[in-house]
Amino acid sequence: QVQLVESGGGLVQAGGSLRLSCVASGRTLSFNAMGWYRQAPGKQRELVASITSGGGTNYADSAKGRFTISRDNAKNAVYLQMSSLKPEDTAVYYCNVDLHFVYYWGQGTQVTVSS
Repeated sequence: QVQLVESGGGLVQAGGSLRLSCVASGRTLSFNAMGWYRQAPGKQRELVASITSGGGTNYADSAKGRFTISRDNAKNAVYLQMSSLKPEDTAVYYCNVDLHFVYYWGQGTQVTVSS
């Protein structure tokens, strides 16, 4: 089993920044992809950004140029640096990891951007 603990969410004004962290514990070994998803009220969960074990990144169009995903394999952690936040970024953000095609989710952290 893998446990994921997210942190770093909160309330921020439009234009501000937040850094989300997700640390894995338990049966960690080496993850394939790690990523961040988000779900706004009344909407489906969507991919925000992902990063492969080799460091390759993929971003949703809405995140490009504003968000940066990174990972620290030694710490079993993945991060999401969010800048120039907009009210439409308001959502619960979830960490997701791929442990050899078995996927795990964190409990989510709320990000609220006020206008």
